[in-house]
Amino acid sequence: MPKTITQSKPKVAIVTGGAGFIGSHVVDELVKRRIKVHVVDDLSTGFKENLNPNVTFHKMSVVSPDLRKLFERIKPDEVFHLAAQVSVRRSIQRPMADAKNNILGAINLLEACRRVGTVKKIVAASSGGVMYPSSLKKACEEGPIYPESPYGIAKRALELYLEHYFAVFGIPYVALRFSNVYGPRQRMMGTGEGGVVAVFVRMLLEAKTPFMTWKGKQTRDYVYVEDVARAAILAMKSDYVGVVNISTCEEVSIHRIFDLLARLTGFKGKPVYKPGVVGEKKRSCMENKLAHRVLGWEPKVNLEEGLRRTVAFHRAELKRKK
Repeated sequence: MPKTITQSKPKVAIVTGGAGFIGSHVVDELVKRRIKVHVVDDLSTGFKENLNPNVTFHKMSVVSPDLRKLFERIKPDEVFHLAAQVSVRRSIQRPMADAKNNILGAINLLEACRRVGTVKKIVAASSGGVMYPSSLKKACEEGPIYPESPYGIAKRALELYLEHYFAVFGIPYVALRFSNVYGPRQRMMGTGEGGVVAVFVRMLLEAKTPFMTWKGKQTRDYVYVEDVARAAILAMKSDYVGVVNISTCEEVSIHRIFDLLARLTGFKGKPVYKPGVVGEKKRSCMENKLAHRVLGWEPKVNLEEGLRRTVAFHRAELKRKK
């Protein structure tokens, strides 16, 4: 008797924020792996042009009561939670709006996961850059936690809720503490602290003078978006549960970013210096040894190459709009 060949059902993933900067790159990686992807995004900061044509799109906020109905209908195997209000400055100015999106939205998502009962794992975007005290030379996951903004507080709350839902309901998770992510599809509105790259690139290409606070002496740890997307995929495949830093472990000043971008764009001017903002970190750099050990991940794109690709993306986008 010939054997009957049965095809396994393809995995189904929900990606919140999948029309956004980081989320759209994660979606692209999932599509490459033939996973059926549903994107949930309210397009408040995401863009339809970021959407991969091979996904199903649902225009919806993560705080919507309809999210649970959507989960019941789709029955996802994997959930990537990348939807968030991502501006540190906006969180300081409007903490209630930040908490609604980043805390209540996370709880709504976790309840949807719990009730549907099909979710094998959640990978969520946290943030190391706003989590660790500025006094640490290179922050590691076991180090002290001291969020210095409402955005950082909300991200820590997300991690604690993920831990709770794993302990009580058995839903595994990985919370990725991203450093400052930059790269193509990041918009000038300043999505996260890595958004300074997008702001600088666009202004320099348009021969406009950017400004810096703290004379550009504050430092960040910049990681390229495609490296971040790869980390999310590896986190979903791994057996690891908990938090993990995704970073380059290299501390770079804002002024250094400006200097590199000025050379890549041909900008000849000088930046304008403005006073610093209360709640804005002076320095940030994160260890990434745990990611290498438990995910098999390490960054592949160095800063200059990543900036070159980012400038090329924005040049092409400006050319299309002319």
